[in-house]
Amino acid sequence: MIDQAVAELEPLLGTAAACRLTGKPRATLYRHRNPRPRPFGPRRPVIHPAALSAAEREGVLAVLRSDRFADKSPAQVWAILLDEGTYLCSISTMYRLLRQHGEVRERRRQATHPPRKRPELMATGPNQVWSWDVTKLKGPWKGVYHDLMVMIDIFSRKAVHWKIVPESGANAKTFQEEAFTANGGIVPTHVHADNGPAMTSKDVAQLLEDLKITRSHSRPHVSNDNPYSESNFKTLKYCPAFPGHFDTPEAAARFCQAFFTHYNDHHRHSGIGLHTPASVHDGTAVTIRRQRAEVLTAAYAANPGRFHARPTPPKPPTKVFINKPPKENPETEQAA
Repeated sequence: MIDQAVAELEPLLGTAAACRLTGKPRATLYRHRNPRPRPFGPRRPVIHPAALSAAEREGVLAVLRSDRFADKSPAQVWAILLDEGTYLCSISTMYRLLRQHGEVRERRRQATHPPRKRPELMATGPNQVWSWDVTKLKGPWKGVYHDLMVMIDIFSRKAVHWKIVPESGANAKTFQEEAFTANGGIVPTHVHADNGPAMTSKDVAQLLEDLKITRSHSRPHVSNDNPYSESNFKTLKYCPAFPGHFDTPEAAARFCQAFFTHYNDHHRHSGIGLHTPASVHDGTAVTIRRQRAEVLTAAYAANPGRFHARPTPPKPPTKVFINKPPKENPETEQAA
């Protein structure tokens, strides 16, 4: 269509004006009207006159495949033959011949790691599965950090215990013992953590084994394997009152004391039916939900037109998972 418009306008306005009005480049128009002739000259031969003959190529392959050189690279073969006064071809030609026959590959044994098992944990109540992790809080200047260790009950979301330490590895066992004491001496059946040095230390492993507590670890570089601890750290660091850095460990401890007190006793967590973690952990959430239902029932009876349906308070989950197994049926879970 553009070419047709150019052809109609060109006798009236000229080539330049027709191209300008239609948006067609003049260089393209001239190139189409006057195509460059194809060059006619001596074509480059497909096979270089100095190329190896078929017999020579087979001879090179025979040498490379021989028992003497089968486990050596073409560069080594080339150097050994050259030291012996023999030149067959270049190193690149050796590689090209081997590549044509699919014989260029890594022949050394490669390091392989067995696949890490995907942790699959389920809790139907408090004190069944605990998750813990360490995060770094910025200090007064670059390169200085304070380690914050936090133990979470994944069912109630309660921060059972937290501690600011200068180095997490040396304090991991003590932190675990303090967490069990802070929970009234009640220990969980399962403790989950990532693969940090503190989590995999022998002291921690021995402590959990002595207490008959099963331990599990996340897969490397898979943050979803420890979602409750990661979510708790995000809530901490995205808190509007979070200062960004702490001049001293004592300042970090004061902030964490205020934060975790509010988080456990006052924060209505959406993942547990808008109850506080402390109320779910100690079981009082059942009574609180019943009271909420009574208030909603009274509100519905007073003004039913303000509701689309009879209101009910959010129900806390009956099961929580770290990597929910595929066999679990969501419909069955909701019915429960």
